[in-house]
Amino acid sequence: MVRLTGGEPSLLRRINSAVVLHVLRDAQPRTLTELVHDTGLSRPTVEGVIEGLAESGLVVEAPGSPADTRRQGRPARRFRFHAEAGHLLGIEIGVHRVRVILADLGGRVLGSHGHPVDEALDADERLERARSAVAELLRKAGVARSTLWAVGVGSPGIVEADGTVALGTAMPGWTGLRLGERLRRSFRCPVLVENDANAAAVAEHWSGAARGSGDVVFVMAGLSPGAGSLIGGRLHRGFGGAAGEIGALHLLGREATPERLLSTTDTPLDPLDEPAVTRVFALAEDGDERAREAVRRFMRRLVHDVAALALALDPELVVLGGWATGMDGVVEPLREELARYCLRPPQVVLSALGEEVVATGALRLALDHVEEQLFAVEPTTAARS
Repeated sequence: MVRLTGGEPSLLRRINSAVVLHVLRDAQPRTLTELVHDTGLSRPTVEGVIEGLAESGLVVEAPGSPADTRRQGRPARRFRFHAEAGHLLGIEIGVHRVRVILADLGGRVLGSHGHPVDEALDADERLERARSAVAELLRKAGVARSTLWAVGVGSPGIVEADGTVALGTAMPGWTGLRLGERLRRSFRCPVLVENDANAAAVAEHWSGAARGSGDVVFVMAGLSPGAGSLIGGRLHRGFGGAAGEIGALHLLGREATPERLLSTTDTPLDPLDEPAVTRVFALAEDGDERAREAVRRFMRRLVHDVAALALALDPELVVLGGWATGMDGVVEPLREELARYCLRPPQVVLSALGEEVVATGALRLALDHVEEQLFAVEPTTAARS
């Protein structure tokens, strides 16, 4: 309940609007009487707020229920948050695929579209594939680009606050790419760029395996594994955006490089790419003993890297994604390793979102941005720019 007794009028209006909007965002359609009860505001104040929110397009009158039509007299007017007033996009631009998810302002997913891409594509070609995926999804959904309020993007690499990729070795031409700036040319709304593992951690916390957990590590297993972390429910990026880059741990005096770990011969694996690694895993699945030993070495390294991060952060939950979603055998070794070192070992689970995890996290970042604008009580830049 919110009761205000004084203050600068325009600030009070913003606070009151945020209070009413919060209630409508989180509930079924409400009558004015119900809103007065739920917010603790006076009826005239609620009426004025609803009028203002309706003029802005954020609140609309909801149709009456069948029970209302059977009652005598005029039914009470009911209002709801107008989630259809705008749209959000979550985009993954990855090594082997681009994927786009479209949602309304309430976060309800309206559609998705994705397709594989060649890992050798240069930056311009990869961005063009992402733009094509966006255009195709908007076309299929019948949604105008002008209705987009925010776009979230998840991609490999160390990403700076302005969306520049400070370091991105997974894709040609990615290091130094002003990814946010390039994408903002395609949209008339804010574009938020984040590391893919960070976006995945946000996604699992929102709608995946980490719902209800505040301290979470998401591990994006791959040739150079990375991790995203939530501390107290908030994304931890680190001072320079490089938190969780556990793929570099082998540089700290560890004797074996990934090329040697996954080699089935006496020479390093060359080239070290996902097709080559996929062949090693396929051979191991077929019973090839040298391939099976290579996979065991790879999994031991992954387990040790994750254990180092768990010791540093003491998470409640570790979620494994990326290749790990297809490597169920890594879960139990990781549990055993963490039990050896951690005072209270975290739970270890596989991702619940699979290939959708990065784009879903990017969508959540876009939704967070819009909600910050909608519920801001201090003067701020509009959600749409």
